[in-house]
Amino acid sequence: MGGLSLANPGAFTFGLLGNIISFMVYLAPIPTFRRVYRARSTLDFQSVPYVVALFSAMLWIFYALIKTNSFLLITINSVGCVIESVYIIMFLIFARPKARMRTFAYMFLLNGVVFAGIVLFTLFLSHGINRATILGWICVTFSVSVFAAPLSIIRLVIRTRSVEFMPLPLSCFLTASAVCWGLYGAFSHDLYIAMPNVLGFLFGVGQIVLYLYYRRSPTTSIPVTPAATTPSPETVKDAKDISGMIQLPENLHVAIVSMSPVPVVEVRRIEPELDLEARAPVPVSVMTVEVAA
Repeated sequence: MGGLSLANPGAFTFGLLGNIISFMVYLAPIPTFRRVYRARSTLDFQSVPYVVALFSAMLWIFYALIKTNSFLLITINSVGCVIESVYIIMFLIFARPKARMRTFAYMFLLNGVVFAGIVLFTLFLSHGINRATILGWICVTFSVSVFAAPLSIIRLVIRTRSVEFMPLPLSCFLTASAVCWGLYGAFSHDLYIAMPNVLGFLFGVGQIVLYLYYRRSPTTSIPVTPAATTPSPETVKDAKDISGMIQLPENLHVAIVSMSPVPVVEVRRIEPELDLEARAPVPVSVMTVEVAA
């Protein structure tokens, strides 16, 4: 039983901790969207991670409703749906027409067609306990598929020998989240929650080990143009003014792909962003990644 019942204190404790950690990480992109609002532009951020995160939250809510007795799984993913929807709405408001149309297309295909197909298949082509089993394996398959994101981070760190691309606080938060949700799955006897979090834990520990190994290693910088070697004063000021942020090299942005119960982030390259004050294109050599703390 994974609900609020104290008959299973282990599931309740770790589910509650998982809710708290996941909520903090869900709020991580707020500084990014504050910059979007100030610039009245999506800069060059992508909407895909937020659309995927919304789909993930919807999928796990549906699983929790089919399985029943999974209130703590419903609470955090309901919050996640609201937060990700706000991010997407802000993106749609400030995005260029082409980016806006692409976002609508992504949402229609993933959050509309694919999700509706899963719901119809689960409700009408399966019966009884088989519904939770089939849906559980769908959730596991999706969770494993998005682990390509942390793999890209690990490859980038090994290639550049730089831990700037993998901030330690972010890795620790995601590892702690995987531990909490993995133990929640174990105590509630839910294989479909516990199993992908074992993989999440291994990725998290691997990232921490890489950080400790490469933190004093000579770094291999990503090539930049000479004009991009000096960040604009406004950009540096903006980065320093935002609490809870860690500076990263240019052309990198970390976004939440899936949070509860399987934490996954993605590193994406972006184009040099717009200066927030001058509203003109400027080369930037410093990017920032939000870390909930």
